Amino acid sequence: MSITILLILIIAVALFFDFTNGFHDTANAMATSIATGALKPKTAVALAGVLNLIGAFLSVAVAKTVASGIVKLDGFDLTDTIESEKLLLVVFAGLTGAIMWNLFTWLYGIPSSSSHALFGGLIGAAIAAIGWGGVVWEGVLDKIILPAVFAPFVAGIIAAVATWLVYRLTANAEHEHRDTYFRWGQVGTASLVALAHGTSDAQKTMGVIFLAMVAAGQFDADHTMPFWIQAACALAIAIGTYSGGFRVIRTLGKGLVEIHPPQGLAAETSSAAIILTSSHLGMALSTTHVATGSIMGSGLTGPKGEVRWGVAGRMALAWITTLPIAAAISFVTWWVAKWASTIGGDLVWGGILLTVILAIGGGYMFYRAQLQPVHRDNVNDDWDPIDGPEGPETGPTGPAHIVDTTHGLNHMGK
Repeated sequence: MSITILLILIIAVALFFDFTNGFHDTANAMATSIATGALKPKTAVALAGVLNLIGAFLSVAVAKTVASGIVKLDGFDLTDTIESEKLLLVVFAGLTGAIMWNLFTWLYGIPSSSSHALFGGLIGAAIAAIGWGGVVWEGVLDKIILPAVFAPFVAGIIAAVATWLVYRLTANAEHEHRDTYFRWGQVGTASLVALAHGTSDAQKTMGVIFLAMVAAGQFDADHTMPFWIQAACALAIAIGTYSGGFRVIRTLGKGLVEIHPPQGLAAETSSAAIILTSSHLGMALSTTHVATGSIMGSGLTGPKGEVRWGVAGRMALAWITTLPIAAAISFVTWWVAKWASTIGGDLVWGGILLTVILAIGGGYMFYRAQLQPVHRDNVNDDWDPIDGPEGPETGPTGPAHIVDTTHGLNHMGK
C-alpha cells in the first residue's frame, strides 16, 4: 500500500514539474515573437500551449534516455520491496530539487534549463541512495553534458550566419515592409520551436513517471511507453505553457538583445532545427540553451551588433550551476525524506514531507513573484531604466526592475 501511495504522489509531483517546465520554458519558443510584436502575448502562449501538446506525442526517444540513461537501474534489486521504495524515493527527491530550482530561476526571470534541473536532481538523489555508482555517467556525458556544451555555440553560429544573410539579402528592401513580412514568418518559426519543445521536454517527465512505474513493479524497463503517461505529460506541459511564464519571456525577449523581426526569424529557425534533430537522436538537449544561443547569435550580426553581456553572463552562471545545485538540493532532500521515513516507520512519511517542502517553498516563491508581477501588459516594457529628474528609476514601477537578473543572483537571501 505504501508503494502505491508514494507512486501516486510521485506522478502528481512529476506532472507539477512538467507544468513548471511549461511556464518556465515558454520563452524559448515565444520570447522573440512577443518582443518584435509578431504575436500578442496571450496569443503566443496559447499557440505555444497547443503545439506543446501536439509535440509531446511525436516521439519517445528522449523519454527512454531519461528513464534508463541517468539512474543505474541495475543498482537496485526491484524484486526487493525495500530497494523498490529506495528507487521511488530517488525519483521523488530528484523531482523536488528540479522543481525548487525551476521556481527560483523563474522568480528572478533567469532562463535556466528545466532539463538540467531534472537531470541534476536525479543524479543527486541517486548518489545519496547508492553512491557514485548509482549514476550512468557515460549516458550523462554523451546525452547531457556534451550536448549542453556544444548546443549554444552551434545554435549561435547558425543564427548569426542566418541573420547576416537575411540582412544582406534584404538590404535594399523598405524596412517597414520587410519587418512586416518577417513578423508573419515568425509566426511559423515560433510555432515550429513550440512544437519541437513539446517533442523534447514533455518526454523528460514521461521518462520520470516511467522510471517510477518500473520502481513500483508496474512494468519492466523494456515496456512500451503507455499512452496515458504521454497524454498526462502533454496536457501538463501545455497548461503550464499557456499560463504564461512572462518573467523569463521578458529576459529573453528584451533583456538579452533588442531584437528585430529578421533576427527573430533567424533565431527561431536555428532553434527549431537543432531541437528537432536532437529529439530524433534521443539527446536530452536543453531547449533553453539552444534558444538563448540562437538569440545571442542573432544579436551579434543584427543591425546594432549588440548583446547585453552582463545579462548573458548571469545566464551562463545559471547554466553552469543548475545541474550541481539541483543535485545538491536533491541529495539533501533524499536524506531528509529517508529520515522522515525512518521516524514514521513507513516510506510514505518521506513522500509526505517532500510534498510539504515543495508546497511551502513553491508557495513562498509564487508569493514573492506577485510583489513584482510580470504579465502580458508589461512584458515588452523597455529593459533599461528610465531616467527621471532624480536619476534612473529603479523602484517597482521601473520597467528594467520588473525582472532584473542581477537582483536574482546577487541578492538571493534578501
